Amino acid sequence: MSTRSEIVAQLIELSKTLGDPARDLAILGEGNTSAKLSDQSFLVKASGKELRTADEGTFVEVSFAHALAALGGSNLSDAEVRQALVDARIGDVGATMPSVETFLHAYLLTLPGIAFVGHTHPVAVNSILCSVHSRSLVAGRTFPDEIVCCGPAVCYVEYTDPGLPLACALRDQVESFITEYNMAPKVILMENHGLITLGKRPKDVMTATLMYVKAAKILLGACAFGGVRFLTQQNVDRIHTRPDEHYRQAQIGS
Repeated sequence: MSTRSEIVAQLIELSKTLGDPARDLAILGEGNTSAKLSDQSFLVKASGKELRTADEGTFVEVSFAHALAALGGSNLSDAEVRQALVDARIGDVGATMPSVETFLHAYLLTLPGIAFVGHTHPVAVNSILCSVHSRSLVAGRTFPDEIVCCGPAVCYVEYTDPGLPLACALRDQVESFITEYNMAPKVILMENHGLITLGKRPKDVMTATLMYVKAAKILLGACAFGGVRFLTQQNVDRIHTRPDEHYRQAQIGS
């Protein structure tokens, strides 16, 4: 099991990679990342901090118990939500506040096998998510490696006010996804908002992020040339269950 210092180092590296301006995944204070420390707590990016300049001071340690308790109060006022974030902090962090998306990170990090989460706003992905055809455009798979790295389907969340309301809506959609596919999603798409990827290792988060950005660019290109030709469900099921593709998943980090 990784030590706290190892987890912090991995989270910093993941954050800097996601925030690298050359990758066009997030700018300024956009996006957030998190990592599970134990069954009791996790680290999440502080509000307003930049991914590209991440260091140990970029993250706040948060109590799972406190953050998850707020998910039962979806009707909390803005002041009550802020207080919930204050109360969830662990340690002497001064005035530093955890990301407004702390609640969804808390939920996702409780899923079996999930230890890292990355949330970004890639231009290619958001070009689709901000379109009137977003749901239909992401409803299928277009090429084999998209299935290998991003799973058999995406989990789609309709636009919801960021923060606690979004966390509650996301939880409901993820639970439905798990019921249907018997696995946690690797990619979550939030309408008019952005992309979330999750996994056991930072490498899993990066793999799913980069491959889904490629998938988004392919979708945009296919639309420009007359429309998208999705793989059949039989095609998707075949790739998703092939033993050799499972081996590739392990090698490339998904």
